Amino acid sequence: MTVIGLTGPTGSGKTTALAALERLGFQVVDCDALYYRVLERDQSLRRGIREAFGDVFLPDGQLDRRALGDIVFGDPAALERLNALVYPAMSAAVGQIMEKCTKKGLVIDAINLIESGLGELCDWTVALTAAPEVRMRRIMARDGISEERARARIAAQKPDKYYRRNCTFLLENRAGSKAEFDQLIYSFFADLLHED
Repeated sequence: MTVIGLTGPTGSGKTTALAALERLGFQVVDCDALYYRVLERDQSLRRGIREAFGDVFLPDGQLDRRALGDIVFGDPAALERLNALVYPAMSAAVGQIMEKCTKKGLVIDAINLIESGLGELCDWTVALTAAPEVRMRRIMARDGISEERARARIAAQKPDKYYRRNCTFLLENRAGSKAEFDQLIYSFFADLLHED
């Protein structure tokens, strides 16, 4: 089974790449969605978060994202404590999915693919990037946010050189349309996987 790790900054075209890999027979693991499923079931993770950050859970048991975000964003030590709790739980959850995978391959979609150690589970790691102005327009349109908020999100993310240094492949999305990028990214993965 081939395992591909997909990462890169928001607004760079990862959704299109994931769709291409699904068409090529891959199972997609969306680590953002998986995190919240793990958090619902993993009582030791919940307990660890509560002990480290106080009661950051809502009355219905869901994580209060805003409360936790207010604590960890802007405080590198707090974020490091959170990651030390979350990364091992995520690696275990992805490992279980890998064991049960019946498709020809698995693609792990994770913003923190390298930092979390999930990249070590992959045959290849692929980072998608795009010019900041392009990403800004996409983020604004997709999330309905202001230019200022979109620029702040982009500024908070890692630069392309980080991905260039740490990933097997770095692909810059320079396509003029979503359809063009879809064809380019499909061809890239088909060639990588030696598909006809």
